[in-house]
Amino acid sequence: MKNFSGKVLFLDRSDINTDEIIPAKYLTEISKEALKPYLLEDLKLDGFSPDQDIEKKNVIITRANFGCGSSREHAPWALESNGINLIIAESFARIFRQNMFNCGMMAVALPAGVIDNVFKKFSGKDTFLETDLQKNIFIVKTDGLTEEISFKISDFDRSLVDAGGWVEYADTRY
Repeated sequence: MKNFSGKVLFLDRSDINTDEIIPAKYLTEISKEALKPYLLEDLKLDGFSPDQDIEKKNVIITRANFGCGSSREHAPWALESNGINLIIAESFARIFRQNMFNCGMMAVALPAGVIDNVFKKFSGKDTFLETDLQKNIFIVKTDGLTEEISFKISDFDRSLVDAGGWVEYADTRY
């Protein structure tokens, strides 16, 4: 099973599309690792620098409709090759969300009010998020401030996460 805890990268924008996650010009790469240096290189967001902000981050917290645009597994692969296995947002493009779970990663939707609260309390700070998959709780921590946030994923998505992705899930059942 992948790691779903770590330092948080806050991306305060809705509608981050798959071309911003991994630009189309890199889709000819034949390995996940080859995508690593190009993650979010085309993302336009005030104060964001992919060269400085992605390193040592394992979780992204963002706004609505993350992963919209073209359907491609390359977007989750680019995230995974950078050690980012968990995206928390208000909502996701359907295909992107399923591609995350198919890769054994998690795309967890939380209500807009919860996301707003997390941004207000934790954005701009050195924030760590711990995932307790047994209790379905995220524990967000920074500078003496801790908050627990409940989340839900379906039993099938949990099976994909537990197995490490769709291929591994299928190998054990078919």
